[in-house]
Amino acid sequence: MPCTQTRAPSWRPLSHLAHPREVIRQFTPNWFAATMGTGVLALALHQVQVPVLDTLAEGLWWLTIGLFTLFCVLYGARWVMFFDEARRIFAHSTVSMFFGTIPMGLATILNGALVFGLARWGEAVVPWVEMLWWLDVGLALLCGVAIPYLMFTRQEHSIDQMTAVWLLPVVAAEVAAASGGLLAPHLVDAHRQFLVVITSYVMWAVSLPVAFSILTILMLRMALHKLPPANMAASSWLALGPIGTGALGMLVLGGDAPAVFAANGLGGLGEVARGLGLVAGIVLWGAGLWWLLTAVLITLRYMRQGMPFNLGWWGFTFPLGVYCLATLKLAAWLELGFFSVFGLVLVVALALLWAVVASRTLQGAWRGELFVSPCIAQH
Repeated sequence: MPCTQTRAPSWRPLSHLAHPREVIRQFTPNWFAATMGTGVLALALHQVQVPVLDTLAEGLWWLTIGLFTLFCVLYGARWVMFFDEARRIFAHSTVSMFFGTIPMGLATILNGALVFGLARWGEAVVPWVEMLWWLDVGLALLCGVAIPYLMFTRQEHSIDQMTAVWLLPVVAAEVAAASGGLLAPHLVDAHRQFLVVITSYVMWAVSLPVAFSILTILMLRMALHKLPPANMAASSWLALGPIGTGALGMLVLGGDAPAVFAANGLGGLGEVARGLGLVAGIVLWGAGLWWLLTAVLITLRYMRQGMPFNLGWWGFTFPLGVYCLATLKLAAWLELGFFSVFGLVLVVALALLWAVVASRTLQGAWRGELFVSPCIAQH
């Protein structure tokens, strides 16, 4: 637009946009990261088991549903109203990665439905959760295969420009796996339980080895080319996502395995899966601790240099949230005070981070500053 254009006063909503329609035109999947962070905070607060916090957690779950619905409407409208511009996302080397946030955001809603929805409406919610979980599995698998395929065939990438954002489309399958582990015990039919658990193990395997291969390249990239630019500061936390989710998934599926496998004539295998789940959970939790400490050090360095706010800051929340849930799950399994105390510390840190990021997001959305589509900007 011409630089002489008169803008609305800064206190007016969407004052940084030429027209309110730009909200739709500039809308990208990055926004779904807010549903991931809000949903995982709701689940973490519920684990603390304090009545007041549980009420707050349910409120955050409802907020997640509202945000997810709103974002689906806005992003769907963009494809209808600005199709030619919307499809440019497939060629963009960064924004396309955020397609993975859509199934991951949906997964937090489904997990919350098994906690808050069951308490409010009873078993009637389970068929709906099961149906939407299969949709989530399909979306996660699509993201995990299609986006890397686009990376290999259409997009331009270089090792010096790589960040942990590469993990986003891959990790979605792992999140669906952990959700399947939460869903299985609520299903009445033993065969359907078995199908969900086996599918979840497959989705876990679709994700974690690929994620670790990306993490290997990421370590090489940071050793050779140092840290990414300050506007990608939060991406250092994304590495914690697949590790925390992987640990949580194995712990949850391991807890399901004895009963589910026994009901399907595989009782001995169920106990093996339980043991493997615990060992894998501990090992992955330890790997996550290294990335957590490293991410804290990297973030402190960025803070000294200055960190411009953007939607990428939601990358602080979900990875920390799933690692927090894995920590609390280990505390329940092992009954060790260290995991309980550390889990509570992580919940507090997660809540504080969420409050900061959510307030900054609300301010940026009100002014319209955060509605920027790089796919349009580069053309």
